[in-house]
Amino acid sequence: MAKLTHRVNKKTGTIYVYSIEKSYWDKKKKSPRNKQICLGKLDPDSGKIIPSKRRHKIVERATSTPGITATSRVAGPYLLLEKITNTHGLDKLLKKCFGEKWGLMLSLVYFLVHKGNALSRAEVWSTSCLHPYGESIVSQRISELLREISEDERQKFLAMWLEHVLEDDYLCYDITSVSSYARHNEYTHYGYNRDNENLEQINLAMLFGQKTHLPAYYRRLPGNIADVSTLKTTVKSLDCLGAASMHLVLDRGFYSVANIDELYRRHYKFTIALPTGRKWIEAYLDKHHDKIAFPANYISTGENEALYTTTELHRWGQNKHRGYLHLYYNAERAASDFDRFTRKLIAYRNELLNGEPTKEHEDFYQRYLVVKKTPKRGLRVSYNEEEIRKYRDCYSGFVCIFSNKIKDSVEALKVYRNKDVVENCFDDLKNHLDMRRLRVHSAVAMDSRLFLQFLALVYIGAIRNIIGADNKLKYLTAREIMEEMETLTKIKYSNRYGQVFTETTSMQRHIMKAFDFEIPT
Repeated sequence: MAKLTHRVNKKTGTIYVYSIEKSYWDKKKKSPRNKQICLGKLDPDSGKIIPSKRRHKIVERATSTPGITATSRVAGPYLLLEKITNTHGLDKLLKKCFGEKWGLMLSLVYFLVHKGNALSRAEVWSTSCLHPYGESIVSQRISELLREISEDERQKFLAMWLEHVLEDDYLCYDITSVSSYARHNEYTHYGYNRDNENLEQINLAMLFGQKTHLPAYYRRLPGNIADVSTLKTTVKSLDCLGAASMHLVLDRGFYSVANIDELYRRHYKFTIALPTGRKWIEAYLDKHHDKIAFPANYISTGENEALYTTTELHRWGQNKHRGYLHLYYNAERAASDFDRFTRKLIAYRNELLNGEPTKEHEDFYQRYLVVKKTPKRGLRVSYNEEEIRKYRDCYSGFVCIFSNKIKDSVEALKVYRNKDVVENCFDDLKNHLDMRRLRVHSAVAMDSRLFLQFLALVYIGAIRNIIGADNKLKYLTAREIMEEMETLTKIKYSNRYGQVFTETTSMQRHIMKAFDFEIPT
């Protein structure tokens, strides 16, 4: 930001505000000098600057001179995104990793953040908006770029970016599915589709910073792979990138003995929710279910819930690794838990009666259902009332969180619940950044497309961080912020008349203040 100085007209008493644009050494006078531009007058009552009419005079002179041409481009979104680029040094990282390709890549990222449309529409956008590449972006050049970006370049960037955003942050790990129209792609398969679409898909695993609220890392996975089996390879990939030890926050879907063993082996810190239906966990629940709901165990979470907690030191595995098992009990949750358990019980019983058993449900069948088959009566499936009663009385209403770092149960719960940053980012990815369905077919182009989406998601996260802290902007979406800035345009005149920006609205001035940038003079 330029330095401001004030001058007083002694005759009129008017205070003029000047912007010091450039300082230099005057060899003749042997003293420092500077170039200053008058911005306007200072309002003595409000303390605000009343802009000079210089801009308007330029326009009037230019439009009245024969032979002068003018071109205009949308500038508002570009100025905002450039501020984010400079704040996080993304242009420097892209130059280091991708060389001459960086400008076109960054322009496509700006397009995704601004419009959220298919890349095929970037050509029209590039002729009407300011962007880093500066030239018209034809569809053929986009296709060539997607084929040119190499895996080595992407991994080099991810390693540098991960180092940039880590800084003792909690990293939330989760997976989403992305449907694809692609055919004959080795990574698209039918699997558990989180959007309930009958299309082949890929899975996208991502790490998000809980403090920075920015995506830190991603991996493309085959569409038919189970969540629980992805963690080990992801951790290994992070080690290959040279990432320092980090603290992962995981949902219960990633729990397995093998995964916990791997995290301990690689000296990672972690906080993970646990499924209650494990024998070693139930041993602790049996110990505490009668006495946990006492006033001494009550904690306040600020969410108007009656929550009781206790913590047990648990030694994990043969090496007796230290871990902290945090147990939480909510009486209101107990009723809804048992309702869900009952509905699942009925559905699983029907699976057996219909001759459609599922391998993943085998443990549940054996514990809560009694299966008998006789020549006379055929298959009969009844309920194991003793085990069902035990679940209702001892296990419903409990949530379990296991951590090898966090000793305090209140802090562990806060860290785990803050992982909703992942869901917010996945929502942005699909609804704001044109990622509900992939339209590229080759594996190479798909990988490059995903990388551009990841970069765009960084910008969306940065925008959400700023508007979320502003009382006036927090109810707007990132897309609405972009639309609000669209009316700010730059008009460029031929010959010597230079360029001017259109007047700003009060909302645009508020956005610029929140994002800490000004219109270039």
